[in-house]
Amino acid sequence: MKIWTLPEIKARFDMAKAVTMIERGFVAYSNRSVQVPSAQHLVFDSENADCCIKSASVLGADTFAIKISTGFYNNPARGLPSSNGMVALFSSKTGAPLSLLQDEGWLTATRTALAGRIVAKLMAPKIVTGIGIIGTGEQGRLQLDYLRSITSCHKVYAWSPHFENAQKFATEMAACDFEISAMRTAREVAERSNLIVTSTPARTPLLFADAIQPGTHITAVGADQAGKQELDPGIVERAGAIIVDSVTQCSEYGEISHALKAGLIRLESLVEIGTVLASGGRARDDSDATQITLADLTGVAVQDAQIALSIVGLP
Repeated sequence: MKIWTLPEIKARFDMAKAVTMIERGFVAYSNRSVQVPSAQHLVFDSENADCCIKSASVLGADTFAIKISTGFYNNPARGLPSSNGMVALFSSKTGAPLSLLQDEGWLTATRTALAGRIVAKLMAPKIVTGIGIIGTGEQGRLQLDYLRSITSCHKVYAWSPHFENAQKFATEMAACDFEISAMRTAREVAERSNLIVTSTPARTPLLFADAIQPGTHITAVGADQAGKQELDPGIVERAGAIIVDSVTQCSEYGEISHALKAGLIRLESLVEIGTVLASGGRARDDSDATQITLADLTGVAVQDAQIALSIVGLP
């Protein structure tokens, strides 16, 4: 069994290849040509932490994947990263372990950010006047970095529960040719942005419907297990188009689950990313400049399988 270290993984990473494979994974998921069992979640309240275990097998593939990812959100105060994890690939012919990617959570963070890039291409306004980043950790940084190939907008408004973190984010990401302003409140971000990404472990809403500007697209990343929530359900109700990575997962614990339970939207209004990709179109009505759109990303194990293969399968 080949064991891959994080430097080896990063050296083999090819963004275009990874995007293509993740898109194929989304399509396969929506075509029901994958096995994706329910995710397992462990919660460690005393440590403000959680662990997620996901697995996936694409029909006809030579391998299947099992991914373990952890989020220990008090770690930065200890001088440690908040995320960690690994991905294991097994032969779907013999069951033998083939590769262990000791990615320290980097592959999970990267495939999530690439999903943000994919949905922004499908749903972001044609003209982005301001990018809002809610949550300035690693995921916020990656999301912003990958948006550079989707929009030419350089005006960014960032918020963190700790203002000094937003200031640090603004300083560091300015080196990537962004004009970034650290905001004191999430509302200030929403009032200045029409493309917003939320990536926090919040358990109560951070953004509210009355602050969202007409024509805004929101990519919600943080609500990846029960109990997490970043958006007021009223935002979901206002959305004219909603896409999800998984109808099953998002209706159980994603952002849209709260609106479903409150009777604010119907399950039939949800469209999976893979369905949109297969159609070759956009998920936004570009003739309506006021339409609010939402992408709810809970993370699907097929993404882990595909990004892992993009590493080990490269020549």
